[in-house]
Amino acid sequence: MPNLPLRLLQWATHVTACGLLLMAVVTVLRDGLVAVAAAGVLLGLVYAAGPVLERRPIPALVWLGLVTGGWAALAVAAPPFVWPVFGLLFAYLRMLPLWAAMFGMTVLTSAATAAAVWHAGELTVPLVLGPAIAAVLVTLLGLACEALHAEAART
Repeated sequence: MPNLPLRLLQWATHVTACGLLLMAVVTVLRDGLVAVAAAGVLLGLVYAAGPVLERRPIPALVWLGLVTGGWAALAVAAPPFVWPVFGLLFAYLRMLPLWAAMFGMTVLTSAATAAAVWHAGELTVPLVLGPAIAAVLVTLLGLACEALHAEAART
């Protein structure tokens, strides 16, 4: 099955994104932020619909907008929700043309950095480098997935 490595990489990114979201939900629940946690669960449910909509252009773009807006609202509401942006970065790379994905990923990375710095109350090297390094790694992973997909299509 030539698509197996590609599918494994794609599912690994989805599992990672859901894991980060789950950790954020648990963290805010421990802090007593039940409404924020509920919104996080709702975002997770919307995110889970992504693989189903991925092959349908218009619903996929609507989904991407909903997930982006939900993430942004939660990233402002509570610090743990800054980090699930990594799954969203990969979704941009998979669903948008490369130029649009790069622009969107730059905006998302900047927003994640700004939200993390705002919550921390100070600008630190890890808060700047963390999202930037993650964006680079997600880009490389996404390009590797595309190469695997192209290779599978040739065989």
